[in-house]
Amino acid sequence: MIRALVTGGSGAIGATIAKALAAAGHHVYVHAHGQLERAASVAASIIADGGSAEAVGFDVTDGDKTRLALEALLTTGPIQIIVNNAGIHDDAVMPGMKPEQWSRVIDVSLNGFFNVTQPLLLPMIRTRWGRIVNISSVAAIAGNRGQTNYAAAKAGLHGAARSLSLELASRGITVNTVAPGIIESPMITDAFPPEAIARLVPMKRAGRPEEVADLVAFLASDRAGYISGQIVSINGGMI
Repeated sequence: MIRALVTGGSGAIGATIAKALAAAGHHVYVHAHGQLERAASVAASIIADGGSAEAVGFDVTDGDKTRLALEALLTTGPIQIIVNNAGIHDDAVMPGMKPEQWSRVIDVSLNGFFNVTQPLLLPMIRTRWGRIVNISSVAAIAGNRGQTNYAAAKAGLHGAARSLSLELASRGITVNTVAPGIIESPMITDAFPPEAIARLVPMKRAGRPEEVADLVAFLASDRAGYISGQIVSINGGMI
């Protein structure tokens, strides 16, 4: 059974991705840091539906602790699917942005990508098969007022993923990035009322977490074996 790791697996999108990968027959590690109980609930839901999963907890911004946690998982075999979904918002227009707001957002999304992915690469390479999918944002492509830190972090992820895809292509490992637009979650209700969504999104609705998860599950499958180094937008036609 192929093993998959979904970082930030306790949130709306991460949990749905974890469930989609489990439904595809993979053993899924549902990662969280501050919301480990929610990750455990997601894993329990997967098991209740006949899948295989367990919750794991570590801070992706702490390279040493992340490496130790991953080394423990690797004792029972390689992880061949990585979904780098962990990310945070801490919005402010740049003239008023505090240095810690800039650093923290980049630390989770971009440094977290390195801290999680790098220790898993050599075991994955030895299997000659792997899938790495990074969750970005429309903000990294189009920009968004008040999100210079978030856009910078996710845009940096685009360049890193593209370069990594070239390094791993001959090893049967693909690296792709999914860039969602406005996706239904508890966080968007206040930020994007219906009239704002109708104005911003040509399809006049928010996307569903399941739509993102279906795309990720496809990119993590054998069917997507010739797709690598790509940024795939899922945003209802916003750009």
